[in-house]
Amino acid sequence: MAVAHDLRVDGEPARFADLTHQALFNYGAYTSFRVEAGGVRGLDLHLARLDASAVDLFGEPVGEARMRALMRDAISARQQCWLRVSLFAPELSMREPGWRGRPKVMIGAFDPPLPLADGARLQLQTYAREVAHLKHAATFGLMRARRSAREAGFDDALFADEQGRVSEGSLWNIGFTVGDEVVWPLAPMLAGVAQALLQRGMEGVGLSQRDEPVHVSDLAKFDGAFLCNSATPACAVAAIGERAFATSPVLIDRLRAAWASNPVQPI
Repeated sequence: MAVAHDLRVDGEPARFADLTHQALFNYGAYTSFRVEAGGVRGLDLHLARLDASAVDLFGEPVGEARMRALMRDAISARQQCWLRVSLFAPELSMREPGWRGRPKVMIGAFDPPLPLADGARLQLQTYAREVAHLKHAATFGLMRARRSAREAGFDDALFADEQGRVSEGSLWNIGFTVGDEVVWPLAPMLAGVAQALLQRGMEGVGLSQRDEPVHVSDLAKFDGAFLCNSATPACAVAAIGERAFATSPVLIDRLRAAWASNPVQPI
């Protein structure tokens, strides 16, 4: 479990004022990932996400060199851990929304979470995250969707928009399979780092891929489906609503191999 000294802001132990602002005002962005042997798979993608989010939300990037230094400081002597890197600005509030500048960086170092379990059963929900391309801190809708799915007897929620286009889930991206081909749905969503790592490694494990809109009415044409996020390179989906899918351990192993083919990038 995290304690106060696990959290650092701009390289110093988090102050009460910083934590209070984070608790009361959720304007910000973050990314999270596993540290392995002092490095990160897809670190370049996480750094690019953070700087793009900083410019989008605050008007100024943090900068790669500074971000790397803050990550190294947070990791300290750890060789393996889970980092959550958050961007926020205490100068911003509902009364004073206009501030622009370089945001503060809060980094928490924790034990890695368990991966999602294979055989997920998903409830379709009509929902789209606000400003879907950002991994932002406003997670109320995601938590509510996941709770609602669990209360209905499912494992998690899969989102589709008003036009029936499938996008993403509460904490992950989804891919669909037809034989040796992966179909990634096209819709407003967060471009996941795990998804990008799988895409980089697909050819090496003999899988082809394409992006196209996937409507709820299209689900019957797919052989299978899988989830992916930074804690879960790939896990099988057993059902979406009443549509059951065959789960293929061999395919999931190939997807995990595609992910693992990406090198650990030193921080």
